[in-house]
Amino acid sequence: MLTIRRSDERGYADHGWLKSFHSFSFAGYHDPRHVHFSVLRVINEDRVAPGQGFGQHGHRDMEIFSYVLSGELAHRDTLGNGSAIGPGRVQIMTTGSGVEHSEFNHSASEPVHFLQIWLFPRARNLQPRYAEKDFDAADKRGRLCLILSPDGRDGSLTLQQDAFIYASLLDGDERAELALGAQRQAYVHLVRGALTVNGTRLAGGDALMLTDEPTLTLEQGEDAEVLVFDLPVIDAA
Repeated sequence: MLTIRRSDERGYADHGWLKSFHSFSFAGYHDPRHVHFSVLRVINEDRVAPGQGFGQHGHRDMEIFSYVLSGELAHRDTLGNGSAIGPGRVQIMTTGSGVEHSEFNHSASEPVHFLQIWLFPRARNLQPRYAEKDFDAADKRGRLCLILSPDGRDGSLTLQQDAFIYASLLDGDERAELALGAQRQAYVHLVRGALTVNGTRLAGGDALMLTDEPTLTLEQGEDAEVLVFDLPVIDAA
C-alpha cells in the first residue's frame, strides 16, 4: 500500500528568524493522523536566519540527527562536542538519559537550511553519545547510500534503533532499488527535485509511506535528493 503526503499538507510555523515545515505533530502543530510513522517521530525542514538559532535546551530518550542542505549549522552540547555542520555531513545524537545542546546558524550573512529528524530509540535511558561523518555527493550519486544503521555497517553512523536510513541523488536514467523484508515498511522523504517512487510522482517536500510492499524503486529523478527510511512494523506510540 502506498500513502502519499504532499509538501503543502505539512504543518508550518513562521517565527521570523525560523521558518519550519513539520511532517509530524510538533510543538504547536498537532495532527492525530500524523504523529509518527513506525519509529520515525519528527521530520522538521528548518530555515534559520543568519546569526539566529536554538539556545541551549534539553532532550532525552530520542535519536536525533541533522541533515544540512545549504549553509552551516553550529552545534554545541553538554557532552563536550562543538562543530559546524555543512552539506554532506550528518550528525547523530543519542539523547538517552539526557543531554543539552544548542544549534545556531554559523553564518552572520547566509541562512542555513536543514532537516532535523527524530526517531524513538530501542530502549530508554541509554548512554548519551554523539557522532558525525561526511557523506559526499559521489557516495550518494545514483545509488542508495546507507548513512545510519543499527550496526554501523558499510561505513554508516550507528543508530540506536532497528532502522536503516539511506540518502540518494538521482537524475535522468539513474535508478535505485531497495528490497523490503518481512515486517518492514518504508518512508520516503523527497528533500528536493522530482522523483518517481513505485510509480508515484513526488515533488520536493513530498513524502510516500510504503506498507506491504516488497520493493522500493526510485527512478526518473530530476535533480532529486531523497532520504529513505527502512523501518520496523511496530506501534511506537
